[in-house]
Amino acid sequence: MDYIILDIEFNGRKFASEHPMEVIEIGAVRLDSSLQYQDEFSSLIKPIYFSTLNSFIKKKTGIPQEEIDIADRFPKVITAFTEWLDQSTDGVLLLTWGGEDMKRIIQDIRMHKMDDIYWMEATYFDLLKGVLRARNLSNDISVEGAMALFELDPSGSAHRALDDARMTSEIFRAVFNDLDFERSQHYKDTYSNARERKTVKVAIKAMNSQKITPTWELVAEHYFSDKTTLTDPRKLAELQDYFTAQVGRP
Repeated sequence: MDYIILDIEFNGRKFASEHPMEVIEIGAVRLDSSLQYQDEFSSLIKPIYFSTLNSFIKKKTGIPQEEIDIADRFPKVITAFTEWLDQSTDGVLLLTWGGEDMKRIIQDIRMHKMDDIYWMEATYFDLLKGVLRARNLSNDISVEGAMALFELDPSGSAHRALDDARMTSEIFRAVFNDLDFERSQHYKDTYSNARERKTVKVAIKAMNSQKITPTWELVAEHYFSDKTTLTDPRKLAELQDYFTAQVGRP
């Protein structure tokens, strides 16, 4: 099995919009089962929406607008990337820094009305969480922070997909023996956001401090002032499950 260290960059917006942010760059490094470098993939993508990069994204990534203007669209790039992945004849494990990369790729696949089965069935490992567990850290850290943690010399430009993938591959090598690959997973759609899940945790903590037995009904009544938040049955079920899991934690 090969290890594919994946990183993406996506565009942004300075104002509220119904249009989604899109992937504008994919970078990946392939390591073999012995963690030896094999090859890499890199491509810019011209988005449908917000194709003119705003000043924040240009400064953050350093991606030139003129290169975005002549880049291929997402369907062509993701097809080429999938074909590159399939060159690993014994299968692959994707490594990501957090869960956002998989979410963004699948979102764009669906936006372009492409089949998402390949990516929904792909196995990936969240290396950020793996590092946090391995080093008993409670707060998220950046790729650059992890490089410093493992005393690795950064190279390339942060926030360019291929350079970030290269640096992440060095982190992967450094922490490999401490990783629990039983925690590899498949992408799962989520309908609640981090703020809503935090509200549930805050509610449970507050009720426990007041010696009130936490119930979902109390959380929904007193901590979700905007009742429309809970009208989506998928989100409601997800938050209820999250509540049950949090209440059951020691």
